[in-house]
Amino acid sequence: MPFTGIEPHTPAYRGMLLALFVGGVATFSQLYAVQGLLPVIAGYFQISSSQAALAVSSATLGLALAVTPWAIISDRMGRRKVICVALVSSVALGLLSTQSANFEVLVVIRFFEGVALAGVPGSALAFLVDEISPRAVAVASGTYISGTTLGGLAGRLVASFVGDPAGWRWGIAAVSIMAAIATLFFLLKAPDAQGFEPIRNQSLRAIAGKFARAFRGKMALVYAQGFLLMGGFVAVYNYLAFRLEAAPYLIPPSLAALVFLAYLSGTYTSVASGKVVAKLGRRNTLRISILVSALGLLGTLAGNLVLIILGLLIFTAGFFAAHAVASGWVPVLATGARAQASSLYNLFYYVGSSLLGWLIGIPFIHYGWGSVVLSVAGLQVLAVILASFLSKNDPSLRS
Repeated sequence: MPFTGIEPHTPAYRGMLLALFVGGVATFSQLYAVQGLLPVIAGYFQISSSQAALAVSSATLGLALAVTPWAIISDRMGRRKVICVALVSSVALGLLSTQSANFEVLVVIRFFEGVALAGVPGSALAFLVDEISPRAVAVASGTYISGTTLGGLAGRLVASFVGDPAGWRWGIAAVSIMAAIATLFFLLKAPDAQGFEPIRNQSLRAIAGKFARAFRGKMALVYAQGFLLMGGFVAVYNYLAFRLEAAPYLIPPSLAALVFLAYLSGTYTSVASGKVVAKLGRRNTLRISILVSALGLLGTLAGNLVLIILGLLIFTAGFFAAHAVASGWVPVLATGARAQASSLYNLFYYVGSSLLGWLIGIPFIHYGWGSVVLSVAGLQVLAVILASFLSKNDPSLRS
């Protein structure tokens, strides 16, 4: 009897969800740990806020460039094996980065850590679609995304709480140890592959053809969502801590890092978005999520700290709902080129993070927080316009 996917409410299904959840935690706690340390790193190396942001952008750039090669490897090795290799090697590189002699060395090691981490987002959703019953994919992908939000939150907070008093090196080391524990859980809980069929002896022409198919039709519009939304999202979190540590707030780094608690709203909405999709469809859910995020962004213009935090909560909740919809849409649309399609989404997603997350820091240095809000709002408007071209009447794009 052919394998039709792990059914919900079974031990194997729960094991898969837990494995993907902790895999997301391990990946994104390491990827964004330094974001909670940017003011500390800027002070230690005597560099500007936009220069310090390169410690984040270098890792996301490495991930963006490596996600496609990892996807090709996962077609041959299997998704589970690739994720295991990626997590173990990234932990080792994270620990190595704590020995960086200068900022340039830190940026280089962070780049290669991003290269290692690329194996997880490049394979996780394809692993899920290979093994999970089709009717459970939307909820299961939301669970993985919720792990990424919790990982991003935990990495930033742990790094900041440890790094503020003890130094950035100890902050990164603490996150690497936490990721090592999460990696162990993945190794124990991830089920053996049953739905995966390895693809061997592919020619370069065949590989190029698969990526061309993964980019066909309106898929590019979904990839654009990742580029635009993630670029704006990272920019907001890169520079908000610098704003809060300056006058009139003068909040110390360890307390300013508490703004990352807003990630908890994204942990909820990334899962809840699957239920909204079932009622409203993917296109409507995506557009509503972006508009909610934009309203929260405007709220951060307020001078009152409580209103800033409230706006950040809404901004984050909307972003992760949109990301869960877009990223979960990709492997469903791709059918036979799932890993390639997911890798292309991640390529655009993390290039947006690297490029826009750094570029928006330039007007921030000269014009302040209002320029960040204006830039990110422009990206969101463009994302909504592009999402409107995803026709709900197209059978391949239905929820």
